[in-house]
Parts: sequence; C-alpha cells; structure tokens
Amino acid sequence: MINAAALVADLKKQVLLLEDDLRQRIALPEFDQEWRSEHAAATSGDRTAATYTAWADDRITQAAVSWVLTTTFVRFCEDNALLGPVWISGPAERRQEALDAQLAYFRAHPEHTDREWVEQAIAHLAATPATRGLVDDQAMLHTVSPSGQAVGRLLEFWRQRTDDGTLVHDFTDPQLDTRFLGDLYQDLSDHAKKTYALLQTPEFVEEFILDRTLEPALNDRPLDGFKLIDPACGSGHFLLGAFRRLLARWQAEAPALGRRDQVQNALDAVWGVDINPFAAAIAVFRLTVAALKAIGHSSLETAPGFKIHVLAGDSLWFSRVKEGLFQTQSEFAYSTEHREGLIEALSSGQYDAVVANPPYITVKDKALSTSYRERFAYLKGQYQLTAPFMELLFRLARRGAAETKPGWVGQITSNAFMKREFGTPIIEDFLTHLDLREVIDTSGAYIPGHGTPTVILVGRNQTPASGTVRSVLGIRGEPGRPAVAANGLVWSSIAQNIGTSPHEDAWITVVDLPRASLTSHPWSLTGGGAAALSAALAGGQRFGDQVRLIGRTCHTGSDDAYFAPTGTWTRFQVPQAHVRPLATGDAVRDWALSPHTEALFPYDQTLQAELEDPGLKRLLWAQRAGLSLRREPGGTHEEIGLTWYEWSRWHPERFRIPLGIAMAFVATHNHFVLDRGGKVFNRSAPVIKLPADATEDDHLKLLGVLNSSTACFWLKQNSHNKGEGGGARVDAGYAARGESHRDTYEFTGTTLQEFPLPKQLPLDRARVLDDLAQELSRNQVEALIESEPPTADLLGEAEAAQSSLRGRMIAHQEELDWEVYASYGLLDDALVHAGEPPEVRLGERAFEIVLARRIAAGEEETTWFSRHGSTPITEVPEHWPADYRELVQRRIDAIESVDAIRLLEAPEYKRRWATEPFTKQADRALRGWLLDRLEDRSLWFTSQGQVRPLSVSQLADALGRDAEFVSVVELWQGRRDADLVAALTSLIESEAVPYLAAYRLKDSGLRKFAEWQRTWELQRKEDAGEPVGTIPVPPKYSTADFRKTSYWSNRGKLDVPKERFILYPGAGRETDPTPLLGWAGWDHAQQSLALATIIHERIAEGAPDAQLVPLVAGLAELQPWVEQWHSELDPTFGVSPAQFAREQLSEHLKSLGLTVDDLAAWRPPAPTRGRRAAK
Repeated sequence: MINAAALVADLKKQVLLLEDDLRQRIALPEFDQEWRSEHAAATSGDRTAATYTAWADDRITQAAVSWVLTTTFVRFCEDNALLGPVWISGPAERRQEALDAQLAYFRAHPEHTDREWVEQAIAHLAATPATRGLVDDQAMLHTVSPSGQAVGRLLEFWRQRTDDGTLVHDFTDPQLDTRFLGDLYQDLSDHAKKTYALLQTPEFVEEFILDRTLEPALNDRPLDGFKLIDPACGSGHFLLGAFRRLLARWQAEAPALGRRDQVQNALDAVWGVDINPFAAAIAVFRLTVAALKAIGHSSLETAPGFKIHVLAGDSLWFSRVKEGLFQTQSEFAYSTEHREGLIEALSSGQYDAVVANPPYITVKDKALSTSYRERFAYLKGQYQLTAPFMELLFRLARRGAAETKPGWVGQITSNAFMKREFGTPIIEDFLTHLDLREVIDTSGAYIPGHGTPTVILVGRNQTPASGTVRSVLGIRGEPGRPAVAANGLVWSSIAQNIGTSPHEDAWITVVDLPRASLTSHPWSLTGGGAAALSAALAGGQRFGDQVRLIGRTCHTGSDDAYFAPTGTWTRFQVPQAHVRPLATGDAVRDWALSPHTEALFPYDQTLQAELEDPGLKRLLWAQRAGLSLRREPGGTHEEIGLTWYEWSRWHPERFRIPLGIAMAFVATHNHFVLDRGGKVFNRSAPVIKLPADATEDDHLKLLGVLNSSTACFWLKQNSHNKGEGGGARVDAGYAARGESHRDTYEFTGTTLQEFPLPKQLPLDRARVLDDLAQELSRNQVEALIESEPPTADLLGEAEAAQSSLRGRMIAHQEELDWEVYASYGLLDDALVHAGEPPEVRLGERAFEIVLARRIAAGEEETTWFSRHGSTPITEVPEHWPADYRELVQRRIDAIESVDAIRLLEAPEYKRRWATEPFTKQADRALRGWLLDRLEDRSLWFTSQGQVRPLSVSQLADALGRDAEFVSVVELWQGRRDADLVAALTSLIESEAVPYLAAYRLKDSGLRKFAEWQRTWELQRKEDAGEPVGTIPVPPKYSTADFRKTSYWSNRGKLDVPKERFILYPGAGRETDPTPLLGWAGWDHAQQSLALATIIHERIAEGAPDAQLVPLVAGLAELQPWVEQWHSELDPTFGVSPAQFAREQLSEHLKSLGLTVDDLAAWRPPAPTRGRRAAK
C-alpha cells in the first residue's frame, strides 16, 4: 500500500522539475504560437487579465501536474494489474517486464525517446473504453509535452527501489483505495494550492452533508432520473460518497437490473465540475476505480466504457444567468474545457441535490472578477468566491413548483459572508427568499485543513416553508486536538444533537431561530447566553451618532511602491516633506500607536499632487506602468482625473484634523488609540474623526469604552472572524483547538457605527491609561537611545520602568472594564477601586484566577497562560492591600454568579497585553542603532566625495577604533571582546541585497525581471515622444522568485529597493574573504562608479575574466538608469556620468569579448555540494 505522505513529498519535486523543462518547451516554435494565441484569446474573451508570463506559469504547473498524475494512474494500474501491459514499473517481475518492453520498443523505434514510450501508455489508456476519459482531448497533458530527458528522469523516479529490492512507491492494494489521490490533489503543487485554494473535504463532513441533502432528496422523489452535482468537486470526495449511496439505492430498488446497469445508473446521477483540470482528472480516475470495484471486475481492460460526468472548467463562468448569454458574450473556452458539456452541466434548475465545499478566496484576476459580476446578481465589494458559489448552488437545484420537488442544497463554506459587507446582499436579498433549513456554526469544530471559520448551510430551492430555521450556535471550541477529528467533542455534539431543539451543552446551542432574525446582516451564531447579553447592551446611543467619519486617510492602490520601513525613503534622497509616518493596524496596540512604516507622500504643502522632487520621481517612475493602470470604482487614474503618481484615494480633509482615534482593522482584540496628528492611515488602521470642534476629552471618553472588554464582546459578535492569522486555509482554526482568543477579527467602521454606548463614559480612567501609554512609549529602548547611546544601565532602567508602567496599565484596564459593566447596567455595584490600584501582573486578574481554578479542577484546557508568559494562580495575591484583595474576590464572585459577567470576563474579550519580550525589543533597538551608524556617510564616501565600497573587514577596521560603537556591539552580543568582523557580518547579512538581478533572483524571477526591463524601455521611449501604444504592466514577484528570503523581505513583490546595503558577491580582494559592500543610498551613477572602481581593482590584481563578467553585467544593468537620470555634464570630470559609464561598459565588453546579451544571459554558478559516494 502506498505511503501517501512520502509520495506527495517526492512527487512535488518531480512537478517542479517538469515545470522547468516545460518552461523551455513552450518557447519552441511548435508550442509558442499556440500558447500565445490561447492567451490572447483568453484575454480578449475576458477570461484573464494576467500577463502572458503569469498566465503561462499557471498553465505550465497544470501541465506538469497532468503528466505526473497520468504516470501515477498508470503506476496504480500496473501495481494492481488493472491493465495488461506495463510501461513504467511494477512489483516483483513486473518491473523487469516494463524494462524489457521499453527496450523492445526502442529497438523498433531507435529515433524515439522516453517521452514517446510513455505516450504509448497514454495511447493505451485512450484506447481502453474504461480509461478513455482520463486522457481525452481536453486533458491538460496534450497542451505541451516534456522533453525526452525530463520523462526519462520521471521514469527513473518511478523505478526506484529500496535496499531490499522493493519499489520505493508501491501502489499494490487489494481494496483499490484511491483516497491518497486526494492528498495529491491538495498538496502536489504549492502554486496550484494557493491559486485555487485546494482543500479536501473530510469524509465525516461529506457524509454529514450528504445525510442532510442527498438522503431527504431521495426520499421524496423517484430514483430514476435523480441527479446530484458538486460544481467545485475537487478530487471527488462528495462524488464518491454520493455514488456509493446511489448504487446502494439502485441495488435495493432494482435488484433485477444487471450490475453494470446499476453502476452506470448511479454514475449518471453524479455530476461534477472543477476549474482545476488535474482535480477533475483525479475525480474521474477515482470514480472509474470505484465503478470497476462495484461491477466486480479486476481489470480495466475488460470493463465497460463507463460514462462519467466530471468536467474541467470554470463553473462560475459557464453558469448562465439567462438563456442566450453565450450568444451575446464571448464564447471562448480553454482547450482543456468541453464548452458544450459545461454549458449543459451547469444549466439552471436540473439537479435534485447540490453539494459543495467551494473555495474561500477572493478573485485576484480583475477580468474574471468583472465577468463573475455580470453573471451573478448578489456580488458586492471585494467578495469571496463563497458568494457567487452560494448563488450558483441554489441556481443549479430544481426550483420547487406544483409538479416539481425542490432541489436540496448543502455546503460547508467560509462564514465571512455572515459579518463582512460583501455578505449583505447574500443574506438580505438572496437567502431571505429561499427555504433555508439549517444554519450550523462549525467554527469551533476541529475540521482538518479548515483554518478559516466555517458554517454549514442546508436549504431547498423554494420559498420559505416555515417561520423558523434549525440553527446550531457555537459556545466553545474544541478544547484540544482530537485523535480522530470525526470524534471531536464539538463535531460529535453537532452530529448527535442537530435533530433536537432546544438543546444546549458545553459546546453548542441548538435552537429553531425565527426566520426573521436571519434576514438582516450581520448574522451572529453564538450560543450560551451571548444573544441575551447583546440584547442587554442594545438601546443606547449609537457610536456613529457621535462621530463625523470612520475610514482611512489614504489608499495607494500599490502599497509596495509607496510604503517602506522608517528611514528607507530618506536613504534614497527623498526629503522629509515627501515622507509621512504611516499608521498600520499592527502598530495600534494597547493604547499606544507606534508607527514603524513610512509612506512616500506625492503632495505639496497645500496637499495637492506634486512630483517635482527628483528622489521621489526616480522611485515612482520605475512603477509608472502599474501605477497608471490602478483601477478605482470609477475607472483608472486617467479616467477619473488623477495623475499616475498620486495615491488612488487621498482624504486631505481627514488629514487636516489633527485629533483622531486610530483603530486596528484586523486583530484578535479591540485596539483603539488617541492620535494627535501628522500621520496617514491606511485600510489596516482606519481613523475615527469626531466633529471639528471636539476636544481631547471628547475623544478620550469614547476611547475608554471602545477599549473595554464589553466593546470587545460586542465587536466580536458583529464582526467577521478571519480565524487563523487572517484566514489561511491551513490546519483547523484556533477556535477549533480551544484557543479562540487567538482568532483574528475584522473590525470595520460600518460595524463600529452601530456600537451602543452606555450613558456614562469612562473619561477619567481613559485619561490615565492614555497618559501611562505615552509614558511607556517614551521608555521604549528605541526612544531612549535617540538622545543617548545605549548602555547596560540604560537597558536595565528601561526594563524596570516598562514593567512597572505595564503593571499599572493592566490594573487601570481592569478598573475600566468593571466600570463599564456598571455603566451598561450589568452590575448593581461597580466593583471599582476608589483610589490608585496596585500594579497587576498577567495571571493575577480576577478572570485569570477563575480560569486557573477551572484548569486545576480539570474543567478547562487552555494555552492562555503559556502563550502570554504568565503563571496561573488560584488564590488572590497576598501582597496586595486588603481592600484590593477584597475587591478582586467580589469580582471573582460576580464572574461565577452573573451570566453576563461570566461571558465578558473570558480570554476572548479580555486584553491580552501580548507585549514583545524586552530582550527582543532591546535586540531590535541595538541592531537599529548599530546599522544606522554603519550607514554613516563618512564610511561610504572619501573626503573628496567619491564612493567607497568596503568589505566587512574594512568596516570593522574603521569602526574598531570607535569605543562607543564597540561597546554597543558588545552590549548587543552580550559579551566583551566580541569578534567585530563576525558581529558585523551577522548584523549586515539580512540588510544587504546583491547588485545584480541574477544574484538576487531565480530563473522564474529573471523572466519577470526581463518583462520589467521591457516595460521600462517602453516608458523611456514614451518619455522621448515615441508612440508605443499601451505599455504592459509587468508581473509581480513572489518569494519563490528570490534566491534568499532576506532579498524578498527587502524588495517585495515589486522589487523596490528598501535595503541598507549593496552586496557584491565574490567581488572582493583575494586576500579578504569577508563580504564586499556598498551603500544602498548611492544613486545609479554612484553605484555604476562603485562597480567601475571594483572592476579596476580586480583587474589590477589579475582577477580572471570569470570574476569580472558579473561585475560588468552589473554595469550593463545600471546603464539605462544612468543614461536616464545622470546625463548632465559633471564639471568635476568634464563628462556626464552617463558618458563615463557608457565608455567603461564599452571598454570592458571589448576586453572580455562579450555582448550585452551575453551579460544578460550570465547566471551564478550552482553552489557545490558534497555528494555521497555511489554504492
């Protein structure tokens, strides 16, 4: 039997190898024109807005996977004797049989390669009725074929044996279990997994949904003609489960019917579509094997040609809103799509049951997003694919009428629509008119792979049949990771109690909610008294009545082009007038705002767009093509009257008002901070602006209630839970592992406007906390060392001050929380300390003592204490004053006796105070201080103002005489007599990026870089007045395009330089092995001059040509920029920097006997690795 995990890991490598080969193959004339023509047709047909390179990369992955999967199908058949011949391998003597057959083939066809041999296996599959559908004309493998050498490597992989002579990957399995193919589907390609949000539906979830859709549908209509579809079928889990059930029905209801007919009837009832061709191929193969087993055959050779209704294609694209859509719009279909079959399969109102686990991602391709909006009526804003799929599922189901039973619909999907704004039309305009039967909160259930919180919806395609909806409301998430997910406590409770209403246990509440309560957005599916508490908070004045507006001050439309770590833009000669501190969501924490990012500010003193500054212009010009085509709701920048260089949205009227309340848009808890002006705010940190005449106190009293645990509860009830770190579909979510306090939420301004305020607002407490937060900020190490050099004493004093201030803030936050409870009328007694409370440490708060007692009693499991570095205590601390000890005990009593307080005094709603460890804070501050000193201009320029490249050894020599610098290095390293060269090497390593694209980018990145170069050349021609037409926007980079993660971290998806230093790999003196560096703040002419200097030095030392070639390639790469920005005469040299650089490049090209194209083709030698001796 196959080891699925090992197989996936090994095949992923084979896919990558094939991708590299296919990338070269599509450049051949026999494929190039066909591929480019299909891309052009897809573009004009509104199927894609991607560049050819990006589009081709995706198709290459699909083709590589198709070849790997097809050989996997062949291997499965060989090991299980499902086919007569063998081509690749097999157990025991079958492997030798395959080798002999291949040898005989080559004797007959000496001109052929391993590719043609494997094509014989493909031809056999095509000629065999039972397997023809695996390799039909729409199969992705027909779009491009690998080279013979690449197929040879794939054959070698499949034929590998262990030391005892058995196959490394043996598929022999008497049960013919194909579930391992689901693992392949999900994990075979990281690119495909991310692009298509690939995720298997666990069998227990699939069975649950089929129980609630397929079974009731079968019970109220004839079996003959029954049809089920999964329009996002993936590897076919729903289809396999439905096939087994339908076959059992046919066997029970038509026992006289022949087995083959029973099987085909069951297959005819099961339909599937998936946008991912290899997913559809897997589903076809799995159904084929299941059908073979069902008819009792042991060979595909003698099996009938099963008709299997699984198609590769875009369900959303081919679903028709109205008849005639494909006659009035583009009829383009990819070569892998059976256009007519898809239109037929996705026609409305023909299925008795519709099930799916649709992708939860947003649509990245703008052309597709627009096309979907044309096809679906309930898409709003930045919608997730859950929205159009929800509409599609009901559209495919039969519509209930006098003579027609309504189709049943079941899906597990992201619950984002319940709270996020795109879900408003889905809930209020779409679902409200349908017979929604069940709404099941599964966010607390442990469902492997579902890091995004989910919900299961079951309904029928007819008008509502009753006034209630069976609802499962979550109370607590799974307390730990269950050994078997299907046996998890939360899931078991759902499965066992869904049929009983009312029901409540520790995990869920089952209730029949009034349908009217589910007709308005947002939905809240929290049980255990949450609804009653929400009702108790309601009725006060809306927060929105107190504010002028809530929103960002800027939206750039291209953050990577404008945003960088603090200090970056001034390094590149941008004056401070064109730089603004940027408040991002992660900088808004615990009453403090600590920006660590700055934004390029393309505006003048009157806040009007301006691009006069040379430094600003140089940086943005490189991004002009992409910036010009940024699209807003009204059109591109040009179409809506904006310049190409300004932000897509800029609200100067918000910026002019200094006071505001900043908020974290996405966070685990509520974070609001008083801002006193000068910053800009993006989507991740919206700013709340009060009326112009509002005072600081007006802001503070609102700030206090917003930062309370009560506000946290209300916001989480009414906001979208993004789940694990923001919604990645990875492991089961935090709530499903008993860590719901780690779930991230999306707190929108629209939601916040509805927040009900209490009659009394906590002004005094908020003022105290704001003052303490400001004092804490002044005691951060980075702030302290701005005015004095770091010392051990300074660090010790800072740590002590921070600890004390934090303890005071925790204490006052407790007072604020309990004061707010009383303000909302949740307690008769405020339970607030009359004077200055003692400092409180994490783990000492009343709710934490209650939690610790529950843990000690075995009633609770949580990571709350370990996550926050605190120790659980079960008794009120003795060191507190008696009156405060008594107060905390009364709070504990309230938590245990008052339901509302029990809910609020919980980790989900109490401030985490998840501060950065002091050692990490100090390390970052010391690193920053040292790096700033390393950027001192005197190091990188001679006294005559000439650039000066330096090795780490030279830097150490220069700075080793600076006692202050050495002392800070020793403080940072934690020891005296630190090796300065080693310390500087460690310090600089992640802050330097190579001067040459070939050194920083892999081949995939270099292909994109070439497109960027073509775009820049067209921009230069356009600037010169030449007609160039539409300039293409080059593709964005990904981390996989860079040779090192640190290069990606410094450059990002637009390859914008944000590093401190330039690295010159292998360019140093022979006697100095330490890295050779330059300063990233040099302009293009200075960088070119630095390279010329290095080349001159290496030639003088007798360096070989191999060492000079990449350096000259660097000159060539810089030359267009030097020509563009530095063509004026330099009086010092009597020539322009451009002319000097041009002459240097020409001279070195002649000396080396190379062309510019030769330099562009240069690649670094592959790193040498030790090789194990052959046995």
